[in-house]
Amino acid sequence: MKPEDFPLQANALCEVCRLFGEREWCLATSGNFSVRLENNRCMITQSGRDKSRLSPDDLMICDLHGAAVDQQLKPSAETPLHTCLYELDAGIGAVLHTHSVAATLLSRRAGSELAISGFEMQKAFAGVTSHQDTLKLVVFDNDQDMAALATRVENAWADDVFSVPGFLIRAHGLTAWGSDLAAAKRHVEGFEFLLQCAWQELLVRPS
Repeated sequence: MKPEDFPLQANALCEVCRLFGEREWCLATSGNFSVRLENNRCMITQSGRDKSRLSPDDLMICDLHGAAVDQQLKPSAETPLHTCLYELDAGIGAVLHTHSVAATLLSRRAGSELAISGFEMQKAFAGVTSHQDTLKLVVFDNDQDMAALATRVENAWADDVFSVPGFLIRAHGLTAWGSDLAAAKRHVEGFEFLLQCAWQELLVRPS
């Protein structure tokens, strides 16, 4: 089983990757993107691929333990984060991880969570009906051991701390998800807009 066996999913995922690459949310081959497939598998970007020029040849299939179907291919380092989210919630259909400047810098300033309120764009997320609501993005300390980081995400999930479909990794980036690729894309775009606004506010009015 290869990405070319799923042309619609592969082409749609590549389109999102290229768009986010052009927006400079995953420079220098950073970031990783996946969609759920049937039979407990997911399609994910291979390690070290330029997201602004991604093609289906840069994708691969893994099981939900992170094992590659084609052992000659190397999945993205953050694959354990993707697969743990798929296992935590059967309703998650896509997971997208970006490395924007705003997400990286704001996560360095935040504590265990980053609160955002007052922006109309908050309604990009299901259940949010007013700019007066406060969104709280959980922030995890970075860890080169992705399996350990995935375990911390699982523990936080069990504690029901996620009020929005995403989290930050300190000095690293944003991970967001959705019921399908379109929903995950909308969530990333919403988060990235809000993070950029919050960062620009700090530049104008330093805390």
